Amino acid sequence: MEYIYAALLLHELGKPLEENALSSVIKAAGIEPDMARVKQVVETLSKVDIDKILAQAQAAPVMAPPVAEKKEVKEEKKEEKKKEEKKEEEEVALEGLAGLFG
Repeated sequence: MEYIYAALLLHELGKPLEENALSSVIKAAGIEPDMARVKQVVETLSKVDIDKILAQAQAAPVMAPPVAEKKEVKEEKKEEKKKEEKKEEEEVALEGLAGLFG
């Protein structure tokens, strides 16, 4: 990630994305740069329109998770359980009465 952050910093400052510049930024952060990774990042990002990608990332909508729906579902389940319990109790009571007459 440090390599991408360094590349974004260079881009933001309007500096060209070159191996020497990228490795200098990484060194300034206190990290010994891996020149293979530096070369790979420079090569890959030179083919990408960074401004376009940043604009797309900022425009991406963020949806909040639906919290209220979960509570309603739980309440419905509780009501269903209560109704089922009442039906079972009524059935047991009716079975007892049927035994008296049957």
